[in-house]
This record gives sequence, structure tokens and C-alpha cells, in this order.
Amino acid sequence: MAEPFRKPPNPWLAALGYTIFGAIFGGLSLLVISAHLTPAPWRIAKLVVIPVAVGALMALMGKWRALRGEAIFRIDRFSYGYLFALSLSLGRFTFAQ
Repeated sequence: MAEPFRKPPNPWLAALGYTIFGAIFGGLSLLVISAHLTPAPWRIAKLVVIPVAVGALMALMGKWRALRGEAIFRIDRFSYGYLFALSLSLGRFTFAQ
């Protein structure tokens, strides 16, 4: 689980780490915000829309940091941001059932 924070990383282990962290945070977020506040069709739609939006925003943040000359993190790429948000959304959807 420490692979996302290591340098140089193994990309496959880092992806697995982001998936595990996303699922854990998705389950824990149900303790704070109930999943039953939104109807079921919207929860399914959020499984598609939110991970794509988060991945795009993380890619934009990576470009913004690169333009400013700051360090770019692994999660500043679309694929890692998408994977984290997808596993978080799947964790919320699965544990709320």
C-alpha cells in the first residue's frame, strides 16, 4: 500500500495502492455522508461521471503544477485520478447496498 508514495514507483503496484485507498475512503465516507440521499439511478450515473471528471481535473492540476515549475505527483495524471475516484465511487456504491 506504500507503493503510491515511493520513488521510483512500480506503476502497477501504485495503481493497486490507489485502488485500495479509494475503496477504503469510499467505505469510510459512508460514515459521514449517507449514500441513500440520492436515488439509485443517480448513484449509477455518478459511477460514470464523477471518475471521469476527477481524472480530468487531476490532469489539469498536473499541467498547472508543471507550468508553475512545481513537483508533479503521480495522482496528477488522468489515469491515477480516474482509478482512485472510480474505486471510491465503487466502494460507496457497493458498501451502501
